[in-house]
Amino acid sequence: MNTLSYKGYLGTVNFSEKDACFYGKIEGIDGLVNFEGESVHELTDAFHEAVDDYVAYCLAEGLEPHKSYSGQLNIRIKPETHSRIAALAKQAGESINAFISQALDKRVAAMS
Repeated sequence: MNTLSYKGYLGTVNFSEKDACFYGKIEGIDGLVNFEGESVHELTDAFHEAVDDYVAYCLAEGLEPHKSYSGQLNIRIKPETHSRIAALAKQAGESINAFISQALDKRVAAMS
């Protein structure tokens, strides 16, 4: 999936052949904020404007701009992977949750 990034916000990008335009939405916020453009330049400008408008709206309304996450995440994995994680966590003297959390933290840090 194609994305745009601006001021710490992520926008997903799609293309509508029927409408001959790019369109997207800001991800990771409470609410739905869309943007569109007929060229990459127009789309990028529209995304920046959407982010700026969203932040201005939140500030004017006294709202926290970013969506808050609970820290709880349910995932589906293969039973074999689940079994292997459980064994590795036990060997390390950790809970499965701690093992997975550390693995995810390492992956996120490597991609940042």
